[in-house]
Amino acid sequence: MEFSQIQVKHQIEEWLLEDIGGGDITTNNIVPKGAKTKAIIHAKQEGILAGVDIAKLVFQSLSDSISFHACVEDGTKLTKGTIIAEIEGDARAILTGERLALNLLQRMSGVATKTAQFAVLIAGTKARIVDTRKTTPGLRMLEKYAVTVGGGANHRLGLYDAVMIKDNHIKVAGGIKEAIERVRAKIGHTVKVEVEVESMQQLEAALKAKADIIMLDNMSLMQMKEAVERIDGAAIVEASGGITESTIADIAKTGVDIISSGALTHSVKALDISLDIGAIK
Repeated sequence: MEFSQIQVKHQIEEWLLEDIGGGDITTNNIVPKGAKTKAIIHAKQEGILAGVDIAKLVFQSLSDSISFHACVEDGTKLTKGTIIAEIEGDARAILTGERLALNLLQRMSGVATKTAQFAVLIAGTKARIVDTRKTTPGLRMLEKYAVTVGGGANHRLGLYDAVMIKDNHIKVAGGIKEAIERVRAKIGHTVKVEVEVESMQQLEAALKAKADIIMLDNMSLMQMKEAVERIDGAAIVEASGGITESTIADIAKTGVDIISSGALTHSVKALDISLDIGAIK
């Protein structure tokens, strides 16, 4: 997945406004107007880098004169001390943009690092690790981009690009068959239909209704293996619920095609990344 520069620039402007408000009263009262400086962004722990171009956009949104040189690119395995970028230019802009740039860089790199850890654990199986809609409001596009940087893939981007029939939809419709029939009567032929099932009985209903994707929700390993054998290629099989570093390898071995985890984005730990500034000129 690639992020939209137009959309990101608009969001950065809003985030800067949230942080700066009427002006950075600390920086503007300490740093002379027009002063120049140099700074570096560096890693303080191991991880996978994501978001270096986003950090660049933050600084350049504050000053056209800022020079931002990325020393490494997204997807790079960072070690403690790795220099990520070198910045030169307006000292006020660098200090004012520091926190937003680091917030985004740390968050996105944390997502990429977590995803890479999961991807390594299922290497050698046919399963792919994917994200969910459990993203930080306002950061979905960037977090989903970070998942791909870490070696994962994206689930649907929102409620608009794929159908996912969950337990509450099934209750409202009166059953899986009824839910699928209602939605297929309205959507285009290119839209995939996914159904969440919690039992073998629901699985049979989803198969009869010809769902494109069947999500096995919080099933045991034995149930997952049985479900994969029963589906036998008639639909894409997704496993979800209870996905952790200690369970994901065994889940992948059941033969599922997709493993979705909200943990990639909703509770990930930010990577420790810092900015150090030089002398003011």
